[in-house]
Amino acid sequence: MLFVVLLLVLAALGLLVPALTTSNTIWAWSSVGASVLAALVLAWDWWRRRPGDPAADAQSVDQQARVDDHRVVESDEGDTPSADEEPPEEDTDAADVLVVADLVDEVRVLDERPRYHLSSCSWLAGRPTLGLPVQEARQLQFTPCALCGPDAVLVRRSRSTS
Repeated sequence: MLFVVLLLVLAALGLLVPALTTSNTIWAWSSVGASVLAALVLAWDWWRRRPGDPAADAQSVDQQARVDDHRVVESDEGDTPSADEEPPEEDTDAADVLVVADLVDEVRVLDERPRYHLSSCSWLAGRPTLGLPVQEARQLQFTPCALCGPDAVLVRRSRSTS
């Protein structure tokens, strides 16, 4: 969606150049129209994704469940890092980071390793772990594991109970 808005803004800027150089008002009005269209697309996207909308929340939970199922299939296909290799870091949305920073749900960490995990993470199998509240793990500079996606799961759980 942001790609469409970016294209509309670039088109508005492109139309503004001939408007300024030729003094023809049709170019200026076309630039204004492209800008208004970009604003309408942004407003429509916000309306579609607004927080607290039960339909949007249910849809996002269903989409995340499909992503989680896909992650399980991928990890079963041998994409799990080796015993010495660290799993990648989960890419967490900025809004979700703010939610996670206030949670006290327990996550698992390994001594001398930079990631925190859910207790069900396949990468933790047979390794001695320590339980910490996710808020404290974040404060201690641990980052979320991309295999089990603790931030996404905890935020989804937090929003579904709210």
